[in-house]
Amino acid sequence: MNEIPLQTLLVALFVLLLVSGFFSIAETSMMALNRYRLRHLVSTGNRGAIMAAALLDRTDRLLGVVLLGNNFVNSLSAALFTVIMFRTLGENEWALWIGSAGVTFCILVLSEITPKIIGATYPERIALASAYVLTPLLRIAWPVVWFVNLFVQSILWLLRLKPKDEGRQNMTPEELRTLVLEGGHYIPQKHRSILVNLFELERITVDDVMTPRGQVEWLDLESPPEQLLAEIATCYHTRLVVCRGDLNNVIGILHVRRALSLVRQGGLAEASDIEALLAQPYFVPAGTALFTQLAHFQEQHERIGLIVDEYGELQGLVTLEDILEELVGEFTTTAPGRGDTFARSEDGSVLVEGSTTLRSLNRKLDLKLPMDGPKTLNGLIVDYLRDLPEPGTTVKIAGYPLEVVQTQERSIRSVRIHPRVDADVPDMALDRSG
Repeated sequence: MNEIPLQTLLVALFVLLLVSGFFSIAETSMMALNRYRLRHLVSTGNRGAIMAAALLDRTDRLLGVVLLGNNFVNSLSAALFTVIMFRTLGENEWALWIGSAGVTFCILVLSEITPKIIGATYPERIALASAYVLTPLLRIAWPVVWFVNLFVQSILWLLRLKPKDEGRQNMTPEELRTLVLEGGHYIPQKHRSILVNLFELERITVDDVMTPRGQVEWLDLESPPEQLLAEIATCYHTRLVVCRGDLNNVIGILHVRRALSLVRQGGLAEASDIEALLAQPYFVPAGTALFTQLAHFQEQHERIGLIVDEYGELQGLVTLEDILEELVGEFTTTAPGRGDTFARSEDGSVLVEGSTTLRSLNRKLDLKLPMDGPKTLNGLIVDYLRDLPEPGTTVKIAGYPLEVVQTQERSIRSVRIHPRVDADVPDMALDRSG
């Protein structure tokens, strides 16, 4: 090698470092490549993506050819750098130490760290281009790669380790949810909100969004015909629950438009006329997941369901609109008595209706009220106190002072929620100032 000019050796060393850098940048870009983006490119017929996917289907072969080439080139670089040092400084220990330090520095900077940073920064662009080189290179070096992998597989077998199948990676709902939340630049805010809400439908039950029993608008067939006509004419909803005597004796569901059409024709004079217009009630077990109920509504061609507990007692009512609101947000119209309006005060407190659902409060006011028990604010306070409080009673729950402003019959009509206080103060610290 003494006959080879020093300049030629330096050029050869530089080329070897570049080749080593190629293997490093190819390895990093392949491993950092988004698998789901790659599948999309494969479905579009991108040739580079197809070759990259084939390489990633067998990671052991891919790493075998990359590391084989990388280590072989690095070994040549170290030997060549040592020869250059010997010819420059003479064959002594100092030349050997300087050569070892110099080749380590050059490999780290030019062949490892810099290429890998670039590969991690632009994985898709580099991986697809690298596939055109690695694919034929794997075919050429296949016997050597196969021989090396025999020992690798033997070691993995002794360690009882089984490599993951890269081609069958699945995402959990939580991972997919995180992916949606982090895709802010690619997914519009409204679309992202709908997708995130879709994941929540499996966690939320019909109990969380239902209209409670006390707020269900219904007709009693035992009422006088004049009263029935007045209630039909002034009702807010397009469908009404029709009962006989009380809510536990549901007869059916009345489509108000059909009733009003019959009224115009003068054919609605008695309760039996209303009963003839009724559709069969559709009952929903309490605790049904919203996503499941949405599918049931679609299968049964229903829009309204009556929620019953294990004893058959009516707990409330859920509609298709209630479920859709969980996906796309609230619509412009709100039924009276739903308890969804808030009145803010200058001191930071908020006056809300006792029938407001805890889920609605937590979402709209960014609170952290417990939802593992009662579903409404009225139910939460009564459950904590085990009694119907008097107006002026204040109870601290989850750090929030809740002041009972007004009660009516057997329920709390309105509550003032004050800003959260020191968490060291225990819950249920009562103040009866009324």
